[in-house]
Amino acid sequence: MAEILDMARTLGQAMGRTDEYKSLKRALEAVDDDREIATLRTELEALEGKIQESLRINQEPDDETRGAYEGAVMRLQGNPSYQRVVAAQTNFDKIVMKVNETIARGIQEGGESSIILTT
Repeated sequence: MAEILDMARTLGQAMGRTDEYKSLKRALEAVDDDREIATLRTELEALEGKIQESLRINQEPDDETRGAYEGAVMRLQGNPSYQRVVAAQTNFDKIVMKVNETIARGIQEGGESSIILTT
């Protein structure tokens, strides 16, 4: 098992060195420094609290709250820093998906192999 964990650590380190991960890290750092996004996060949290409270008492959120929430989400999605994070996350997710597919194929091949490896 220790060998497998060592290989996983090595894989994680290699993934951390990819351009896709570095791009995602930079995009996330830029979002942390974006005042508009910070303001929108605060606004969305407050609106989510109002929506959750309405739902908790089995009521639909009022139109004003729903409209304000939708508007805040649209402003967030239109923010260039947010769009860079989404693009960078999508690119990194593609790498992760390829890695997971490769691991799954390896597991299948290993499970079908009649060769017994000792560790």
